[in-house]
Amino acid sequence: MTIRVLIVDDQALLRAGFRMILGGEPDLEVIGEADDGTRAIEMAGALAPDVILMDIRMPTLDGLEATRRIVAGRLDDGPPRIVILTTFDLDEYVYEALRAGASGFLLKDTPPDQLIGAIRVVASGDALIAPSITRRLIAEFAARPSRQPPAPPGLADLTPRELEVLRLVARGRSNAEIASELVVSGTTVKSHVARILMKLDVRDRVQAVVLAYESGLVQPGA
Repeated sequence: MTIRVLIVDDQALLRAGFRMILGGEPDLEVIGEADDGTRAIEMAGALAPDVILMDIRMPTLDGLEATRRIVAGRLDDGPPRIVILTTFDLDEYVYEALRAGASGFLLKDTPPDQLIGAIRVVASGDALIAPSITRRLIAEFAARPSRQPPAPPGLADLTPRELEVLRLVARGRSNAEIASELVVSGTTVKSHVARILMKLDVRDRVQAVVLAYESGLVQPGA
């Protein structure tokens, strides 16, 4: 299956670089480029990409608002997976982008092989939330909301083991690390994660992490 990718960045040189990297992969197809959020929304509706690489700082309409509108638009086959492109140290809106419905984020200097792998991971329905970056990201942004919303109803439906798995996911553990810590198979962990997403009615792993922190189930730095 070919993964259709839309590249959104206000820098033409970066768009060209991403297109060149992805163009050499037989299962990836760049179907369009946009230089601002408004154009990204239009192209997402017209082209129905599987994955959007979205810059967060752009003129006219930034990537945060574009992500929110694209996800809320609920295209016929569901919204595309959106991966935020960021320099991280300068972008203070990454956490808000995840809350808006992005499936993950990549640093702009990510090596080509990791960029390609990330697109495949996100397109498969998983979320790109690298443990090494998750810890720093959540610690930095989890306390930013001005008020803590009430715990979602689905949280009460989780079993003790599912709560344990959710806490580990929220702390940046990979499936393999969770399996090792709980002394279970990787398949068992994947099953737990799938049930957690279903019970919490969230799209992917990233959204589950955001919910875990916003609901107070996990505290930054805990």
